[in-house]
Amino acid sequence: MLAFIVLSCAPIKALAADIIVAGGCFWCVEADFEKVRGVQDVISGYTGGTSANPTYKQVTKGGTGHYEAVKIHYDPGQTTPRALYDLFFRSVDPTDAGGQFCDRGESYRTAIFVSNAAQKQAAEAAMAAAEAELGRKIVTPILNAKPFYKAEDYHQDYYKGSNLVLTRFGPLSQSKAYKRYRDACGRDQRVKALWGSNAPFVN
Repeated sequence: MLAFIVLSCAPIKALAADIIVAGGCFWCVEADFEKVRGVQDVISGYTGGTSANPTYKQVTKGGTGHYEAVKIHYDPGQTTPRALYDLFFRSVDPTDAGGQFCDRGESYRTAIFVSNAAQKQAAEAAMAAAEAELGRKIVTPILNAKPFYKAEDYHQDYYKGSNLVLTRFGPLSQSKAYKRYRDACGRDQRVKALWGSNAPFVN
């Protein structure tokens, strides 16, 4: 009896990979990176701390050591960690060690969390390039990855949600509340002042 091996001519789809970054409010980082070619999904969550399964209230209160962070799932056939880190640095204020924009405190600090040597090398190269472009010291640390905990469901894709929420501007849909918050926090204004035309997510 002859055995036959059937080879498929269909292209092999590259497995998704991921990186983890913290850039202040995770709603904003999620909204930015879901626009990037090759990015398949962005998950808001918490990482870098010592508490298991933290809640939003615990993290923002402080003391857990966690950052608001996002896990970016991407197609390695369309983008790379280096390209994503380059975009990341130009979407935040990496010279601010105390938080980001109007959000202050440990949970809003910037960081890159790497899980292997290739990611570390890419992050270091992106940081060096960003620092040379700015002409200023970058304080964003490159840290070894720790467990990543997905944030509560209402935080996922907050920027495009339709649920009604109570804000200081009155009752608004999540998407409208997000836009009001982002503008009032001065995120895009500060990023544009730092990076000018190289700010990838600012009109």
